Amino acid sequence: MQTKYLYKGQDITTDILFKIEHIVSIIAEKEKTSFDKAYLKFLDSNTYKLLQKTNCLMWAESAEFIVDEYYREL
Repeated sequence: MQTKYLYKGQDITTDILFKIEHIVSIIAEKEKTSFDKAYLKFLDSNTYKLLQKTNCLMWAESAEFIVDEYYREL
């Protein structure tokens, strides 16, 4: 079952899924690896966990900002 992401009563699930796809695409390109490998690596990060918490507003940041946070975490 797909998780539904709500922010102030608004469904932002599609926004978050598109953001994750963009983030992982950037990581895959930077690391010269497959999308799938980059996705699995990103899923294990604290940055990804923060992205899931809609009240912290990480999802509202640009994909590039989130990628920078991901690399700072590493």
